[in-house]
Amino acid sequence: MKAIILAAGLGTRLRPLTDTVPKCLVPIKGRPLLDIWLEQLSSAGLGPFLVNTHHLADEVRRHVCRSPHGSEVTLIHEPELLGTGGTLLVNREFIGREPVLLVHADNLCVCDIRSFVRAHKARPAGTVMTVMTFVTNTPGSCGIVRLDERGVVVELHEKVADPPGNLANGAVYIVEPEVVDFMATLGTHRIDFITEVVPRFLGRVFAWRNHGTHIDIGTPASLHAARSEVSFSQRRSSDPSNPQSAAHSKEPCARP
Repeated sequence: MKAIILAAGLGTRLRPLTDTVPKCLVPIKGRPLLDIWLEQLSSAGLGPFLVNTHHLADEVRRHVCRSPHGSEVTLIHEPELLGTGGTLLVNREFIGREPVLLVHADNLCVCDIRSFVRAHKARPAGTVMTVMTFVTNTPGSCGIVRLDERGVVVELHEKVADPPGNLANGAVYIVEPEVVDFMATLGTHRIDFITEVVPRFLGRVFAWRNHGTHIDIGTPASLHAARSEVSFSQRRSSDPSNPQSAAHSKEPCARP
């Protein structure tokens, strides 16, 4: 299964760190977030990968091209941000007619990817997407889902006060081609996946619960929590501090 890793975010809430380090390369115990994703996905047998860039794109490109996974990655530069759904839509050729995994590189997620994929393959009839969920201690800051007896999402409460529960949308999806086909009918390439796509498929989204780690690295506090609480074995990775603009142009890696 192919995967699209969203890595173009500005990381404004993490400034001044993200003035010089792309958000996707912020390190957690010496390992950039993007590397953690590539290692997990590759180890689970997924690939190839598409990574979009925007903010500090040259740094991301150099890092990926030095990575052990560089040969598996296609880099797509977005001069203007397209939104989480827009990136999926404009890269339909990369996806083809198979399901695709969509992840946000600025989430620290440690989980059983193989189990997630198996759950999607065994999802209830009529569903066209599987979302990763997790239990949160701060439900008001997350998108909270409510499930039916089959484990299918029937309600989504996006960052509202006093939501009905604490099972959160982890913004990690396996998406069938039918969903991308729908997006093509919206008449725009700038699409937010969570607010403009997922609500249109309520009743057709299966939920898989991650019992591992899931932290949105969106604030200094969450970054500190990730660095303090998460434990995993160290692996050698590129240094994010080492150092095209045609729309959606492919940027091949040239190994040094």
